[in-house]
Amino acid sequence: MEINTQYFGKISCSEEEFIHFSDGMFGFNDLKDYVPLAFLENSDALICLQSLEDSSVSFILMNPFQFFEKYEPVLSSEDQRLLKADSGDADISYYVISVIHEPMENSTVNLKAPIVVNTKTREARQVILDNPLYRFRHPLRDFIKKGD
Repeated sequence: MEINTQYFGKISCSEEEFIHFSDGMFGFNDLKDYVPLAFLENSDALICLQSLEDSSVSFILMNPFQFFEKYEPVLSSEDQRLLKADSGDADISYYVISVIHEPMENSTVNLKAPIVVNTKTREARQVILDNPLYRFRHPLRDFIKKGD
């Protein structure tokens, strides 16, 4: 299938790559189907989550564990059920929505409401974590080590 994307132009992708949000994402409830597109081959550090229903809608996602090793998201039992997740987290991946600014350290990430994907079923949800340490806008500069 060929789709138009915001950052990659027209590309070919297969239905096996798609992920489905039964409830949509916050503020985008009517858009249910997306394709994740890695900016770097064989890396999920930085991903474009492209809507299949509206080519003008895409999100920049980051793998939170790449920059914040102490990130410990805990899914509610309801979210686990809706994601069709087994008792273990082996098939669950987490991504955080990023707002990119220049310079890069001024960019922010949303640790409070990650995107959670069941990589086996391709079912996804945006959840709100019940942890007061996580905020909707964490500056990336808070995670950059001095001297890097």
